[in-house]
Amino acid sequence: MIPADVMQQIQRIHIRSRRVVNDLLAGQYESVFKGQGMVFKEVREYVPGDDVRAIDWNVTARTGQPHVKVMAEEREQTVMLAVDASGSKRFGSRARLKSELAAELCAVLAYSAIKNNDKVGLLIFTDRAEHFVPPRKGRKHILRLIREILFFEPDGVGTDVAAALHYLNQVAPRHAIVFLVSDFMSGDFEGPLRITSRKFDTIAVAIDDPREFSLPDAGLIALEDSETGQVYLADTGRRRLREIYEDDGAFRRSRRSDCFKRLRVDLIELQTDTPYIGALHRFFRMRERRMLA
Repeated sequence: MIPADVMQQIQRIHIRSRRVVNDLLAGQYESVFKGQGMVFKEVREYVPGDDVRAIDWNVTARTGQPHVKVMAEEREQTVMLAVDASGSKRFGSRARLKSELAAELCAVLAYSAIKNNDKVGLLIFTDRAEHFVPPRKGRKHILRLIREILFFEPDGVGTDVAAALHYLNQVAPRHAIVFLVSDFMSGDFEGPLRITSRKFDTIAVAIDDPREFSLPDAGLIALEDSETGQVYLADTGRRRLREIYEDDGAFRRSRRSDCFKRLRVDLIELQTDTPYIGALHRFFRMRERRMLA
């Protein structure tokens, strides 16, 4: 039995995400993520004007008459949400935790996909692949995905994006659209991501909190690493310490961005203190412009 407060949070995200899809993102998902390829439909006799490259030589040899393969656009697609559930995702210094932002964003993407008659699957990962939900359709399925993202209790606390990508490369269906949702505080994952981006339409979604890039002038404070449990004492009253912290955060963000640019993987950057809808609009507009170029 799911506790009442848990169901209320799921319903809140459900209502907000449906409103975003219907009122603010209407048609944008469909215009950007169309059929990802061509699938075989039938074989018929050759008629003058048909492309000779489409001739099915096996059927032609068997019947004695030239036949061609007829292909059709693959309309139905699969969206895979690969969501980081490591310890650092349970951090948030402002209105919400990073995990809560991830759940609502994934709900928006899932409802957009369902509205387009696409299937949606989920992979939850930490320093290993933790939980896989096969792709399906329907409102009940989306409610399950929201619940899993919010309240699944993983065994691991670290982050290994490479391990998640290795698993995803094995289980995701052909032509899938992959949204990789993480803060990317992980070891090197460029090699597996290169493979994933070649197999699937891959979009990275980076979820950050402002306190991961700057510290307040608050005197002596204890900082705990949410993935290792190690506690550090920091004198935030020292300006030089705050500058080093900010420089390190800027370097991590720049290195992350450079990695995705090298691999030509689109990146959506979100923060817990900023509405995500603007970033989604910019992402969809960018994809539309690129398709028309």
